[in-house]
Amino acid sequence: MSAVDTRTNHVVVIGGGISGLAAAHRLSRGGARVTVLEASGRLGGKLLAGEIAGVPVDLGAESMLARRPEAVDLARAVGLADRLQPPAVATAALWTRGALRPMPKGHLMGVPGVLAPLAASGVLSDEGLARIARDEELPHTETGEDVAVGAYVAERMGREVVDRLVEPLLGGVYAGDAYRISMRAAVPKLFEAARTHRSLTEGVRAVQAQGDGAASGGAGREVGDGGAGRAGAARPVFMGIAGGVGRLPLAVADAVRAAGGEIRLDTPVVDVRREADGWRIELGTGTVTADAVVLATPAHDAARLLGYVCRPASAELAAVEYASMALVTLAFRRPDVEGIAHGSGFLVPPVDGRKIKASTFSSNKWQWNADADPDLFVLRTSIGRFGDEDDLTREDAELVSMSLKDLGDAVGLAATPVESRVTRWHGGLPQYPVGHLDRVARIREHVASLPGLRVCGAAYDGVGIPACIASGHRAADEVLGTLAAGAEGRGGE
Repeated sequence: MSAVDTRTNHVVVIGGGISGLAAAHRLSRGGARVTVLEASGRLGGKLLAGEIAGVPVDLGAESMLARRPEAVDLARAVGLADRLQPPAVATAALWTRGALRPMPKGHLMGVPGVLAPLAASGVLSDEGLARIARDEELPHTETGEDVAVGAYVAERMGREVVDRLVEPLLGGVYAGDAYRISMRAAVPKLFEAARTHRSLTEGVRAVQAQGDGAASGGAGREVGDGGAGRAGAARPVFMGIAGGVGRLPLAVADAVRAAGGEIRLDTPVVDVRREADGWRIELGTGTVTADAVVLATPAHDAARLLGYVCRPASAELAAVEYASMALVTLAFRRPDVEGIAHGSGFLVPPVDGRKIKASTFSSNKWQWNADADPDLFVLRTSIGRFGDEDDLTREDAELVSMSLKDLGDAVGLAATPVESRVTRWHGGLPQYPVGHLDRVARIREHVASLPGLRVCGAAYDGVGIPACIASGHRAADEVLGTLAAGAEGRGGE
């Protein structure tokens, strides 16, 4: 990380989600004077801490991959080390074929390496299991430069394993369609396994043999987490923060301010223009000048802001699609759920035709949530996925009723909640279709022609919290490098 002169270098970060705040934190530590401009009235993006019936909850992303270091390291750096907590319970289920069934072990993002646990779970029919077994007999299937996860796995193992196992797991991360999602971008370990092994089951077993959580697929939980985290024997796969992961961006913002940075809310950016000695950022209420800019906004906003200064990158960003969804958070009297809500929650395959796609039993999964009020039990459901968002036009009360109906069918819950909250995430999750990584490479190549401007966020290298933080760090490091090189050049004149 290069140090720059705080007296002369001003960097504006546009966007106050976790990616932008991570970039701002990195820039501040690297010596830059930082201003964060956030269009809305709050920080955090898809990380949002709130409460229901007096109990603190996450109303957005609620856990972060712990076996990738960026999120945990940042939490520690901003004073949250003593609030980091692994899930108290991490035993998820699948609600499919009319019953709650245990999540089978021995898979890589739903793709099995061994059949025995899958057969015992009852998730697949005998015909589905027999089709998977044929994978070991088939000749190798080429992946090419990229391939859709669902298409490739269905060709090797049949559609049933995709529809009932791969789809709900990928949907918990991307709220997307497994038959469109890029294997290379979303599950790189599976892509490498498919590329280098004759059979897919053989490749999955090879990945599992590597250990250290490789079988988790490397994807971080996002807004649509269905409680499918799996705890490892040595250290947890996922981590939360007491009081909610939504506390993380607030703590990062405090650290940025403590380092002399400025954070401005309710400050939408109208335009970004290159000037001879830097950048001019047009606001609705005035102008800000900067030596460098980090765009940490959703792809469509980045496309708008780059429309004048970099049309090729703008066109690529405008083509990025997003899924919308809603989270329904419900609080019950604990006696009303005794004997009903077990484990950390369950996922629901789209093929089963239910309204909810997942449910997380928050008071089971997070000890801090249970301790906040031992007399209450909090859970949440998620509704909506890419291409299936019609229900999101309904009133909040209807989404609550849909959730209660499915929870009744799944676990026999018949109680009335003490309180309910619906949080809508319109355009919440970027989609990673086949060719996504090539699109990202083109965007970065175009943007690299602009001195002192970089992009970061969930639309590029991963939707999980650690991936977003890494994206912010990358943008910050490149900007610091550009500023340092510029200072050296000026010194030699």
